[in-house]
Amino acid sequence: MRGSQMGPSQIGDRMQGAQLGSHTIQTHGVRLARKHTHDWVALILLAAVVVALHYAPPFNRFVGKDMMTHIRYPVKPSTVPAWAVPIISILCPWVIFISIYVARRDVYDLHHATLGVLFAVLITAVFTDVIKAAVGRPRPDFFWRCFPHGKQLYDQVTGGVICHGNKSFLTDGRKSFPSGHTSWSFAGLGFLSLYLSGKIKAFDRQGHVAKLCIVILPLLLASLVGISRVDDYRHHWEDVFVGGLIGFIMAVLCYLHFFPPPYHDQGWGPYAYFHMLEELQAANSNDAQNQQNTATGGQHIGLSRQEHEMKSRNDLESGSV
Repeated sequence: MRGSQMGPSQIGDRMQGAQLGSHTIQTHGVRLARKHTHDWVALILLAAVVVALHYAPPFNRFVGKDMMTHIRYPVKPSTVPAWAVPIISILCPWVIFISIYVARRDVYDLHHATLGVLFAVLITAVFTDVIKAAVGRPRPDFFWRCFPHGKQLYDQVTGGVICHGNKSFLTDGRKSFPSGHTSWSFAGLGFLSLYLSGKIKAFDRQGHVAKLCIVILPLLLASLVGISRVDDYRHHWEDVFVGGLIGFIMAVLCYLHFFPPPYHDQGWGPYAYFHMLEELQAANSNDAQNQQNTATGGQHIGLSRQEHEMKSRNDLESGSV
């Protein structure tokens, strides 16, 4: 029996391997989702706030005749349409999460990665839309939104523009700062970049540049989305820069809320997974201790009986009873 005993590290490795294969959506998904019900409710409320802010009117910033020179770029269709932004920032990372789940069968990782990327994108969206409405900066193509036929009209007293373009198109023309496409993209793909760096251990000090290329790829895609907004004359470069900064900061904060830093030894999994392992190991240790105490108690009882029988036998032989 002693020869078959395993060391603590072997027990931990075997326990970890067993848990990787046993915590699936079918067995633990519902219970895990119920445990984080408040998080999912918060996500729903954030989504409702994002929808409401989308229709919030922006600050009606003064735009004079002399300012129109810098916002007279032509109106172009978006290279990356608005409907594609959620696909890029949420759906693409989620496909990666699902692929890793299929390989590892760890619902803790899938659940917390999904929560993390959704929180990163939605919090970023709230920040972005609030700033857009508060600043009210005209887009580079504001002139043609304001004067769609090129006929200019200005207030005789203030010199401010008197626009006669489509109202909704004009309202959107005052939401240049910061770039929503860029902030959403850096929030979702920035989270994915951190997630991948932890999974492939990109910062294990082994000097594998190929891992670094995989980590940079999502950030490159997010950068291209931002560049497209400048090329389409929908944003100034400052809008894109600040939007990317907001998105990536939120990605880092939300990632570190659910996962250890990518350079950490346990950076490949969420905090919840390791907490579960600690609780399971503690429970197994308690069970083993109880079994040992039970066995020890049985031995003591057996020894006590033997001592009592020996004493009785000695008493009989000596004639004291």
